[in-house]
Amino acid sequence: MSKTTVDAATLARWRQDIVFSENVLGDDYTFRSTWGIFSPKAVDEGSRLLLEHVDFKPDADCLDVGCGYGVLGMVMAKKCPQGTSVLLDKDFVAVDYARKNCEANGLKNTEVFLSNGFNQVGDRKFDIILSNLPAKVGNEQHYLYLYDALAHLKPGGKFYVVTINGLREFIARTFKEVFGNYDKLKQGKVYTVAVAEKQA
Repeated sequence: MSKTTVDAATLARWRQDIVFSENVLGDDYTFRSTWGIFSPKAVDEGSRLLLEHVDFKPDADCLDVGCGYGVLGMVMAKKCPQGTSVLLDKDFVAVDYARKNCEANGLKNTEVFLSNGFNQVGDRKFDIILSNLPAKVGNEQHYLYLYDALAHLKPGGKFYVVTINGLREFIARTFKEVFGNYDKLKQGKVYTVAVAEKQA
């Protein structure tokens, strides 16, 4: 069995920040990320699909739960310039990169902080909450996200999620259970985008 060796130059390169630029919904962004964060080299397909189906309002207060290096929250901040966009993640490395990316892209209406789910949000309420829900966290975590999203939405506020198609039926069932409503906005080959609204 052959042994793979990695030279010092390659290791040094892997330790450097990954930097890339992309256009998302008509706006140009530059992102910094690193290995170990979700989709470090490009904006992932699921996030793009989700953002294409969000009903942005200029003055909306927004929340990105599980922000990674900041894609969803940054786009919300750009599309809702009169509101505040809060970006949360339980990974301190992701939070560090999200904060740097917001600053580097001149997004002044953002707050970025460490939080395990919603536990550092306090009693704040939002018009829009987005999440690229991870598939492998278990049903307990998904239920917590749904109930916490409901608690932190303003009346009429919306919780948008993108999931792999394998979670589609679970999300439909639990959204109806928790919110009393569910709307599938888009089903692609791999991902499904759905939304629930907090009834007034």
